[in-house]
Amino acid sequence: MSETELHPEAQPPESELDEDDRLKPEYVSAVLEAVEAGDAEAAHAKVAPLHPADIADLVELVPAEQRPALVAAISDLIDGDVLAEMNDWVREALVDALEPHQVADIAAELDTDDAVAIIEDMDAEDQREVLRALDPDDRAAIEEALSYPEESAGRLMQRELIAVPEHWTVGDVLDYLRADEELTTDFWEIFVVDPGHKPVGTCHLSWVLRTPRSVSIGDVMKREQTLIPVDMDQEEVALRFQKYALISAAVVDSSGRLVGMITVDDVVHIISEEAGEDILRLSGAGEGDINEPVLDSYKGRVRWLLTNLVTALVPATIVFFFDATIAQKAVLAALMPIVAGVGGNAGTQTLAVTVRALATNQLTQSNTIRTIRREIAIALLNGVTVAVAIGLAVAMLGTMLTDLSSNGTLPIVIAVAMLANIMIAGLAGVLVPVALERFRQDPAVASSIFVTMVTDSMGFLAFLGLATASGLVG
Repeated sequence: MSETELHPEAQPPESELDEDDRLKPEYVSAVLEAVEAGDAEAAHAKVAPLHPADIADLVELVPAEQRPALVAAISDLIDGDVLAEMNDWVREALVDALEPHQVADIAAELDTDDAVAIIEDMDAEDQREVLRALDPDDRAAIEEALSYPEESAGRLMQRELIAVPEHWTVGDVLDYLRADEELTTDFWEIFVVDPGHKPVGTCHLSWVLRTPRSVSIGDVMKREQTLIPVDMDQEEVALRFQKYALISAAVVDSSGRLVGMITVDDVVHIISEEAGEDILRLSGAGEGDINEPVLDSYKGRVRWLLTNLVTALVPATIVFFFDATIAQKAVLAALMPIVAGVGGNAGTQTLAVTVRALATNQLTQSNTIRTIRREIAIALLNGVTVAVAIGLAVAMLGTMLTDLSSNGTLPIVIAVAMLANIMIAGLAGVLVPVALERFRQDPAVASSIFVTMVTDSMGFLAFLGLATASGLVG
């Protein structure tokens, strides 16, 4: 059951949301008008019914220069749950404006993984001050989490879990859950551990509630379980949750001891983030966040464009070598971008499919050859279809344009060049990301640049080379 179902009063009134559950522009404007008019009470009354996720959306939708006034008006509503739902850039700006003890108070309310998400991007000195303001147990848990690599299971996991020994009965477990008020209240599974605190099984909460008290927990638990190494990358964690349909999973250290757990709600965020990252990397758009500072976005994008500029010199050089050919037959200059452009699109299609397959573990060393053959077959079918279409189109234009009708080989030349370039594009679209992945490089980062370079270069070379060799110009 979701949080909004448990707390219906936290749901915003329907009039404030559109059909896609987004805050309406007029509602956002009304809140800002109240803030600008100095009527903090009216602004607070409008925002108070919102769910924490919608309050986070509201703060993000407000222009950066107006956020301080809005936050001041609704300061008591900006709690840990709101910050945990907030965009990283917006949250970082708000956290920087708070005193260390205020950040510590917010972090203490949250699960460890959410607290780490708030603290990890702070400056080292501010981070130390916040940690000093926390109580020893919270500080130890967060410091341990920060010691793990970014985007690892250790950063993602929460330490608040229920673990019981295998020799307990169901009655012992129930008594333990009711007697210890310090235990977490949000859990779906109980982890069963051996004397060395290594997980030996899991038990759904529903099983515990439906089993007689005298039954041993070891007889109720499920021994088959998916364990997550503490240093596993979060993308691999998400794939395991998806593959095995997990609700939660135990996280273990290098010695196999239980150190935390990851729940499906955390994984949902990861899947969204990782999918967005791959798309942005393919386009070279950096982090691609509309809340990212302009200079940071500029730095992330300009590096990609300068690299693209260098690779673009390769096809330009090929064209330069055929300047005499183009000078004799000017129509070639009009047609050669078609060959390169369609080839580039074909390469992009194959590239997108391959990068996704690599990211989801559908494409591995065991089926790489089969995948290459499949993409070549698709490229061949696409190439023949498009080649016939462009050949017929050029032939039809030849009946109307003198420059095209002067040589009947041009439709054949462009058709063959198109077929060759689409075949090359299909091959490059799968080989480039696979090669990068084999060299332990992210295939989403540089694949599109190399594939574009190959399709442009080979498209120009095939078309102009065939035009020269066929005697189309002389």
